[in-house]
Amino acid sequence: MAKGMYHYLREAWKKPDKKTLRERMISWRKSESVVKLEKPLRIDRARALGYKAKKGFIVVRVRVRRGGHKRPRPNKGRRSKRLHTRKNLRMNYQWIAEQRAARKFRNLEVLNSYKIGKDGMYYFYEVILVDPERPEIKKDPVISWITKPENRKRVFRGLTSAAKKSRGLK
Repeated sequence: MAKGMYHYLREAWKKPDKKTLRERMISWRKSESVVKLEKPLRIDRARALGYKAKKGFIVVRVRVRRGGHKRPRPNKGRRSKRLHTRKNLRMNYQWIAEQRAARKFRNLEVLNSYKIGKDGMYYFYEVILVDPERPEIKKDPVISWITKPENRKRVFRGLTSAAKKSRGLK
């Protein structure tokens, strides 16, 4: 059976070209932390997660700093019982990236996201955003569910795929 283009793209991303990806990440590090893109870098992954090349869909690259998420120790104004800092942030990097994209583009809803790379300092994600006010989105029977009021600000309520995984629901 003949395999399609998306199959070969998926296979190519399993072992990406290190030199090309490294050069890209060097330029990504110098750019802003949230950057709007014309088209997704991994078209196969974006399409699998619901992206369509039409008006109302936007792809954003988000850079998230790697490292611990330990809370800082308060330096004054607490009794000793409240001074301990044993709790860490329980959100994964992907969920943090989705929230940052949603804060930057307030009128858009986060559909999904995927990792495009990591280096010594940062994780890089592409986040798929949808404009629920566009008539193209309202008419599309596949994605029109996102226009309903109960699906507003879903990334902050932990309803995206990455958030559900971080919350232990997957």
